[in-house]
Amino acid sequence: MTYWLVKSEPDAWSWAQQLAKGVEPWTGVRNHQAAANLRAMKPGERAFFYHSNQGKEIVGIVSVLRPAYPDPTDTEGKWVAVDMKAERTLQVPVTLARIKAEPALADILLVRNSRLSVMPIPDAAWRKICVLGGIAP
Repeated sequence: MTYWLVKSEPDAWSWAQQLAKGVEPWTGVRNHQAAANLRAMKPGERAFFYHSNQGKEIVGIVSVLRPAYPDPTDTEGKWVAVDMKAERTLQVPVTLARIKAEPALADILLVRNSRLSVMPIPDAAWRKICVLGGIAP
């Protein structure tokens, strides 16, 4: 199973909104590398939900319910979306500063390419971040 991290600016789409909605299409991705990552997602895979800009922290976990399909917000028809379901809130948000301070997480894309909005997370990093967030992997 592949693990992922998806970013959202909380003033555009927050973890609280994701929790309230339950299932929501992950739309609006307009970066080719991030879109390729959306296309690679499979139902059942999980992703960290990261608040970017404000907070800069992992706050929850979502799961992929539906594989990539045409993004309904794209008028040109070249971008994709996936359906995400809220799974659980981390007991302790894991900040970007905390991640950067952890030597075992120094090589994850969130540290190396912080602008990418959808990225894979290695298994060991997934487990470590879950522990830092106060939940079992």
